[in-house]
Amino acid sequence: MGKAGPGAVEADAGMDAVQRRLMFEDECILVDEQDNVVGHESKYNCHLMEKIETGHALHRAFSVFLFNSKYELLLQQRSATKVTFPLVWTNTCCSHPLYRESELIEENCVGVRNAAQRKLFDELGIVADELPVDQFIPLGRMLYKAPSDGKWGEHELDYLLFMVCDVKLNPNPEEVADVKYMNRDQVKELLRKADAGEDGVKLSPWFRLVVDNFLMGWWDHVEQGTLQEAADMKTIHKL
Repeated sequence: MGKAGPGAVEADAGMDAVQRRLMFEDECILVDEQDNVVGHESKYNCHLMEKIETGHALHRAFSVFLFNSKYELLLQQRSATKVTFPLVWTNTCCSHPLYRESELIEENCVGVRNAAQRKLFDELGIVADELPVDQFIPLGRMLYKAPSDGKWGEHELDYLLFMVCDVKLNPNPEEVADVKYMNRDQVKELLRKADAGEDGVKLSPWFRLVVDNFLMGWWDHVEQGTLQEAADMKTIHKL
């Protein structure tokens, strides 16, 4: 499993160099629908619709929702060079734990938390000292499938991680086109624009699923300091 052949590399010669390296070098964790690890596969293969449609691409992922001390949510717009869902607005950070020892640790979701800390630095330049691994609060898991275009898509078992923390940002332009802290009303306005097709606003499908199913109720817990009470890591929500 894992490495795509030279034909695939040639076929995607137009892909941004950084994104191409990540696509072929990063090994995602393959899981079944009960979140049991069943193997590993390149990020490239995990996001090919032909693999997704044959049922051989379900992989573990995470989505971080980072709030500041004013309880505003940090959103990012994905860079134009992203292979899947370029220039869409989404939650703070969305990526994958990799098939490596530190990110396979299942107890207390430590592996996923380690991956989240790594990617928040890669994408937004937030240093690890500002994001203690044990302060990520896993609230739930969801399983979803979404096409990006004719070739690419997502089929993920996504861990939803929340944290309230003031941080310094230094976004990586290879990963992120824009960032913005938003309150509830601003997020609702972003949704309205996306639904109306205004200003070219598009949302990632996983962010939309979280907004529609969980976010506003969980935002209450953010403001009340009761996030732990909202956590349900036993259920896998198929959305």
